[in-house]
Amino acid sequence: MPSSQVVLVIVLVLLIATNLPRRGRATSYRDADHKGVVVYWRPGCRYCMRLRTQLRFTRLRHSEVNIWKDPDAAAFVRSVADGNETVPTVTVAGEAMVNPSRSRLFEAVRKHAPHLMPGAGRSTGT
Repeated sequence: MPSSQVVLVIVLVLLIATNLPRRGRATSYRDADHKGVVVYWRPGCRYCMRLRTQLRFTRLRHSEVNIWKDPDAAAFVRSVADGNETVPTVTVAGEAMVNPSRSRLFEAVRKHAPHLMPGAGRSTGT
């Protein structure tokens, strides 16, 4: 198989994988932990795919809500994004951010919900 076809297959697999809700993370607006991290997304959004893929390589506990399947979530996103359904929109302990970078998201977690940081609460063994 030529290398261009291999790259195409990898890209397609990533597109499919990042559009699927992560097991145990998918939820609705009503059931999401609004004191934690909630990622509002929609299928096909490349910015959502990028952020969700980056989060899959961390141990940050978070919920994911597909705004196309949840009218309450879509309404919430519009309420914090100037009437638009701009995604990804992320809340950290109730503080909303529209299309944050991974570093901005982790900065907000450190500030508003440090107990959710990967490794928080672990004993160091010393």
